[in-house]
Amino acid sequence: MSENRPPRRQAGGFGPGPMVMAGGQKAKDFKGTMKELINYMTAYKTSFIIVLIFAVFSSVFSIVGPKILGKVTTKLFEGLIAYRLGTGLLTDFDYMRHFVLLLVTLYLISSIFSYLQNFIMSDVSMKITYQFRKDISEKINRMPLEYFDKKTHGEVLSRITNDVDTVSQTLNQSLTQIIFSVTTVIGVLTMMLSISWIMTLVALLVMPASSVIVILVVKKSQQFYKTQQKYLGHINGQIEENYSGHNIVQVFNGEKNAIRKFKELNEELYDSAWKSQFLSSMMMPIISFVGNIGYVAVCILGGYLAVKRIIEVGDIQAFIQYMRSFTQPLAQLSNISNILQSTAAAAERVFEFLNEKEASPDPLDSAPLDQVSGHVEFKNVKFGYREDKIVINDFSANIEPGQMIAIVGPTGAGKSTVVKLLMRFYDINEGEIYIDGHEIYSFSRDDLRSLFGMVLQDTWLYNTSILENIRYGSFDKSDQQVFAAAKAAHCDEFIKALPDGYHLVLNEEASNISQGQKQLLTIARTILADPKILILDEATSSVDTRTELLIQKAMANLMKNRTSFVIAHRLSTIRDADLILVMKDGDIIEQGKHEELLAQSGFYAELYQSQFSNCE
Repeated sequence: MSENRPPRRQAGGFGPGPMVMAGGQKAKDFKGTMKELINYMTAYKTSFIIVLIFAVFSSVFSIVGPKILGKVTTKLFEGLIAYRLGTGLLTDFDYMRHFVLLLVTLYLISSIFSYLQNFIMSDVSMKITYQFRKDISEKINRMPLEYFDKKTHGEVLSRITNDVDTVSQTLNQSLTQIIFSVTTVIGVLTMMLSISWIMTLVALLVMPASSVIVILVVKKSQQFYKTQQKYLGHINGQIEENYSGHNIVQVFNGEKNAIRKFKELNEELYDSAWKSQFLSSMMMPIISFVGNIGYVAVCILGGYLAVKRIIEVGDIQAFIQYMRSFTQPLAQLSNISNILQSTAAAAERVFEFLNEKEASPDPLDSAPLDQVSGHVEFKNVKFGYREDKIVINDFSANIEPGQMIAIVGPTGAGKSTVVKLLMRFYDINEGEIYIDGHEIYSFSRDDLRSLFGMVLQDTWLYNTSILENIRYGSFDKSDQQVFAAAKAAHCDEFIKALPDGYHLVLNEEASNISQGQKQLLTIARTILADPKILILDEATSSVDTRTELLIQKAMANLMKNRTSFVIAHRLSTIRDADLILVMKDGDIIEQGKHEELLAQSGFYAELYQSQFSNCE
């Protein structure tokens, strides 16, 4: 046995996997995740320090403004009083000009610092987002296939899109907002206390009243928001189901039922959305009302203190400005917990994926590829997706180069699993698999899979030209080689009849060509790749008889002088196979040629007769 072989796989479970985490859920390990996120961002720590400094200076220069403006107001007020008393206009315009210029300068510097910190933070967040997606993309290519059998496609995509976007948004907006808010709250509170501790106390007493009202309203509206999200999901699902199955709905006259169900869901959504929006819309008027009471109280108290000459008139104006400046950052800080929890939850899911166990490493010295003839041997192979569900019990087979091997059997017998093990999509539990005397674990995965060509029942074409779809995987081949492969696959004629020929761009679902034409294109792709070993998985099951004949001709060209594994459900298509392996419950129970197996009157003969009688 090769020394390069990885340890025996631990059978993993199938299943739907955990659902995509909804927004607002908490991380399982908040501290650990935030620590890991900080470590991930250490490469940009200098930028973060600069952003922190700029954010602090931006808020500080902005905070000083109302105090200076208050001095200008006081000087102007004194001059107007003097004029009213008939002692002349005593306003010191040089004094006022000096402070106004200082004020403009401070606000300008604050804006510059704010712009710089946002610019740097945007750049850093985009780089971190880029790195996250790059790491996830590279990780996907190193993951064993069994991981994706346990997870939905949407869940994996959600980590690349939603979760990374959540972290990016926090870094780009919320982080600087948090720094600015903290600095502003501390600075404004300090300036308010420097003006009058009594006025500050009155202002702070008003705020709990607003907080209590907000908490009560939010608590009441939260249940309606949850109901709204619930029925929004229901109505989206119902629309998607009816849209994707529109033909079925019409065939079975389900339009009235679909409309009735949609109406019920829409009414529930309307009811919950109306209530949640109504309660939410109440908050700002109530908060404004309570806030205005606070302003009135501060103005009355400030006027009294100004008359007593404890404070100046300009201090009242400055204090009201500070009160207005104090509310917004305080509200932003109240959301910090939700923001950080949401970010930690998203980051945790990304790190969970990045820390998932990877496929076993490739050998350092790969077996040579140039002399591979296509001799394949399975020896006592045992495999299960789970320890309690073994699907291949004791599989042994010896396939000579150039032979056509058909694998038949009922659904769940393990037919497709055999070729997946051959290509190392999964690692076997026990046994050995050899290609030309080299155990498959002595090849790198890239080299091993380069030996194979696959034509599956489900075709895969992507949004580019037919020319590039055929060339996929053989990117170094010339256009002339592509044309030759298309002719061998009997698809050159129909391609030339299309509007743009080989340059026709297939749409997202390749719906601008037929299913049979798609299949011929995938055969042309495989012919162009010129593989040593061929795998055909019921490639003609979903096409008409005429197209099936074309596909069979194309596959005959494809299988010449190649070892071919044909997974078949229609037994009439594999009569000429050099060897038929009959599988049942993970074992080969019969093997031989078509006539030999029929003569045995065993399981294969039963399968064949059942299909023949069905055809009759």
